[in-house]
Amino acid sequence: MADRRGLLIILSSPSGAGKSTLAHRLMNWDPGLQFSVSATTRKPRPGEVHGKDYCFLSEDEFRQQVASGQMLEHAHVFGNFYGSPAGPVRDAIQSGRDVLFDVDWQGEVQIRNSELGKHALSIFILPPSIKELRRRLETRGQDAPEVIAKRMMKSWDEISHWGYYDYVLINDDLDATEDKLKTIVSAERMRRIQQPKLQEHVRALQQEFESMK
Repeated sequence: MADRRGLLIILSSPSGAGKSTLAHRLMNWDPGLQFSVSATTRKPRPGEVHGKDYCFLSEDEFRQQVASGQMLEHAHVFGNFYGSPAGPVRDAIQSGRDVLFDVDWQGEVQIRNSELGKHALSIFILPPSIKELRRRLETRGQDAPEVIAKRMMKSWDEISHWGYYDYVLINDDLDATEDKLKTIVSAERMRRIQQPKLQEHVRALQQEFESMK
C-alpha cells in the first residue's frame, strides 16, 4: 500500500490566464506528476502519438466507454468527443501518484461527481483584469484576431463558474502564483482521506494504550 493516495489536480482558467505555464512549472517542481492523457475521436495530427498525446478512439469506441462508465468526464467540442479515461487515473491514485487535468468547469463538475471525486483538488486561475487577459492573448502571437475575439467571448463564461472550485488564484504575479499553487498541493496531499495508513497507525496506538492498563 502506498503511503498516500494520489490527487486528481484540476487546473482551469480562461485562455491566456497562465494555466499552461503554471501546469508545466508544477510538473518541473514534482516530476512524479503526470498529465491525464485524454481520449478523443478526432484524427491524429502530424507527430501525435497514440497513448502519449491522446488515446485516439472511434466514435463507437468512445460512446461504449462512456456508457460503461470508463470515462471520468467527457465533452463534445467542435464536432469531436474528448474525455478522461478512468482506468489509468484510478491506478495512479492507488499508487500514490498525482494526476493533472486540464479541463473546463464542466469537466471539473463531472470529475467531482465521479467515483474518484473525493480525491479531487480543483483550482481556478483568474487573470488580474480582462484588459490584461486580452494583452496576453495578443502578445503570445499564436492566434489570429478573430480567434482571439472568440476566446475573449468565451472567457467570461469560464470565469463566471469560478465558484465551483476549491481554490481560486489571481495570477497577477507568475512566481507568486506558482508558490501558492505548490503550497496548496503540498497541504492537500496531507488530507486525512489521502493517507490510507493512518487508520492502521491509530489502531496500533490504541493497542499500545490498552496494553499499558
